[in-house]
Amino acid sequence: MNLEKIAANFQIQGAIDRVTQLGEGFINDTYVIYTKEESGTNYLLQRKNKRIFTDVPAMMENIRKVCTHIKAKVIARNGDPMREAMTLVPALDGKLYFEDEEDEYWAVCVFIGDTLTYQSAKTPELAFQGGKGIGMFQSMVSDMNEPLTDILPGFHNIRYRFKQWDAVLAKDPAGRKAKLTKEINWIESRREEMLRFWELVENGEIPTRVTHNDTKINNILFDQQGEVLCMIDLDTVLNSTCLNDFGDAMRSYTNTGQEDDENLDAVSCDLAIFEGFTRGYLSQTIGFLNEKELEYLAFSARYITYEQVLRFLMDYIDGDNYYKIKHPEHNYQRTLAQYQLLTSMEEQYPEMCKIVQTVTNELSH
Repeated sequence: MNLEKIAANFQIQGAIDRVTQLGEGFINDTYVIYTKEESGTNYLLQRKNKRIFTDVPAMMENIRKVCTHIKAKVIARNGDPMREAMTLVPALDGKLYFEDEEDEYWAVCVFIGDTLTYQSAKTPELAFQGGKGIGMFQSMVSDMNEPLTDILPGFHNIRYRFKQWDAVLAKDPAGRKAKLTKEINWIESRREEMLRFWELVENGEIPTRVTHNDTKINNILFDQQGEVLCMIDLDTVLNSTCLNDFGDAMRSYTNTGQEDDENLDAVSCDLAIFEGFTRGYLSQTIGFLNEKELEYLAFSARYITYEQVLRFLMDYIDGDNYYKIKHPEHNYQRTLAQYQLLTSMEEQYPEMCKIVQTVTNELSH
């Protein structure tokens, strides 16, 4: 695979010096295109995962719409649109992607240099900045009316997940169901509560907005002073509830252990991190969230964590077809660790609601 040759299919300014790999992406393969001019622009080259994103052209069009909208907002407030928003670079034929001989899709954007990224938020202060970053993104696209293609059908839709769950339980392809009575009961005992929440989304009481849907802190770029610049990795942008972004962030930020921790005693929900994130998030979003969204903000952490328990257990029962596993019991181990996080959230739920209420009151006065 000749990366320089692939990069040459895009409208890049300057001569290409070299192309080197950046990190180990779970979904896409990412490279940096360095140009020969010292003060020149460098670029990010990505091979998009067409197995997960089955309509890459539509996905790239979603990203274009969101970037265009955000750039206009940044310009309106006299910000720097090249640093505070992603800039897509079209291929030579004007498309937002290049398809190679092996039918693989590639895309390029401008590399935003001189930035900081973090792999996790270990302090309430950093959690605050993470919440601020996601809140800023949601705030800037809160008035965006252009339709986006649903590139991940059923994503965070618990009704859709229950259909999958019921089908897998009926089949029991790996013959594991009989030994999982207790764990299956965990899922079933919360089914009605989760569906009641989702009905509020379906009937519009909790509105559908433009959301990021991959809110790990390493998808936020910070400047050298530690201030938020912008959200990156916009492959998953689609129309959903803002609460999914909040809940998914809380599932990863507040966990004191690992997603697949073998030591369940190490896993709990850290309320100081929850409060830090909530303060940062609401500092940007209090102006547009409605009462129902605020009422269910804390619940969304439980909802997304519950969904993840269901999905890990479902994949285990199904014979481990979706998530990559390191050993035969890996999905079961993930199930237990996520369930531990869920029960920690449930035990502290009144306190989580109180934090949201307190911060809301402070910001509303």
